[in-house]
Amino acid sequence: MMLTPQDALSGVVRSIVDTALGPIQFRSAGAGAQVTHVLLHGIGSASASWAYQLGAAVGRNDVRVLAWDAPGYGRSASLPMAEPSAQDYAQRLWAWLDALYVSQPVLLAGHSLGALMAASAARAASARVSRLVLLAPARGYGDASDAERERVVQGRLSNLQQLGPQGMAQARGAAMLSPQAAPALQDAVRETMAQIDPSGYTQAVHMLGRGRLAHDLQTWTGPLVIASGEADTVTTPDACDALVQALPQAAKTVRISLGPVGHACPLEAADVVNPLLGLPVLA
Repeated sequence: MMLTPQDALSGVVRSIVDTALGPIQFRSAGAGAQVTHVLLHGIGSASASWAYQLGAAVGRNDVRVLAWDAPGYGRSASLPMAEPSAQDYAQRLWAWLDALYVSQPVLLAGHSLGALMAASAARAASARVSRLVLLAPARGYGDASDAERERVVQGRLSNLQQLGPQGMAQARGAAMLSPQAAPALQDAVRETMAQIDPSGYTQAVHMLGRGRLAHDLQTWTGPLVIASGEADTVTTPDACDALVQALPQAAKTVRISLGPVGHACPLEAADVVNPLLGLPVLA
């Protein structure tokens, strides 16, 4: 039987570091001399969503894996502006890694909204990224019509106001996974979503509204992997295919199907995601 996400996080260290732009909370695993992997979670999530990737690094000397709680999540300081852009999160990302003295290029992986942060970070400092892996990537609504952008932003904010984090977790948790997902995964998704900070989530919603993933990827020339599940109803396979086709480097982009899994693919498809990241699969 596969470990539960909670068990997978056993041995993973949770820390806070002060940066030039405010404190960041994060989880880390592995005893490698250099940071090798940096993992960015989605909008209704946190660093715990990378449980199986962090757990796979525990006890290893060849990797060091970091997963942050994005600004406004956990005990990470919120951004100073009410409606931040992906670039604002990217600046905080590099300030965090500077505070940890990360000097070598890293594999940068973003899930869902984290893909917007990862792409913007790679655009700002491409030499610091060895490989870009985008899982179930959110494209953002910066190129959508004003009406569509307003519908998405206000819809999410209305849900937050009406339901609160715990209500959202109960209402949306199941949609993050396939119908076949194990109960332990469903519990983990709901537990993490129930702990989001409303102010941090509100900032992230505004970033989603402004995000332009395809635009931020235009100048990226390094290795790029875009992967998603066939049962993902949030960022559908067709939407991910369309993203690839919109990129000038489409022919060089590796497009991966993660199988019959839902949106929370780092949890539900760890047996496929981990090899994509160069990590072992937890038994």
